[in-house]
Amino acid sequence: MSELKDRILEDTRDAMRARDKARLGVLRLITAAIKQKEVDERTELDDAAVLAVLEKMVKQRRDSIAQYEKAGRDDLREVEEFELGIIQTYLPAPLSAEEIDALIDAAIAETGAASMKDMGRLMGILKPRLAGRADMGQVSQAIKQRLSG
Repeated sequence: MSELKDRILEDTRDAMRARDKARLGVLRLITAAIKQKEVDERTELDDAAVLAVLEKMVKQRRDSIAQYEKAGRDDLREVEEFELGIIQTYLPAPLSAEEIDALIDAAIAETGAASMKDMGRLMGILKPRLAGRADMGQVSQAIKQRLSG
């Protein structure tokens, strides 16, 4: 079983014992998303797959926060931000902009990428290296700037 999944389940039990309803609700959302993925794929998820589920949840929360800000719904935005904060505690520490740039430079050197045609190859190499540690949308923008400039 995945260590990350074990940690989430243990934290769920702790939240139940502490009667922390808000945190428990978010942990149950995470657990449900993991179980749904396991049922869909008929396998037990490893840490990498659990990270992918968490990254998807983070992206959904960020999109929702942006939508709620546009609509002026601060009450709903705060709920999403709370959920985002809890979900992010299970992700690895984010990389700094300099570390991301260094990984992009290394991948460009490794593949010999010179134009936008090589974008897919670069993203394929960088995605596993940056999993859960960087916003892939921002990474994509940085790669586009380097390859077009």
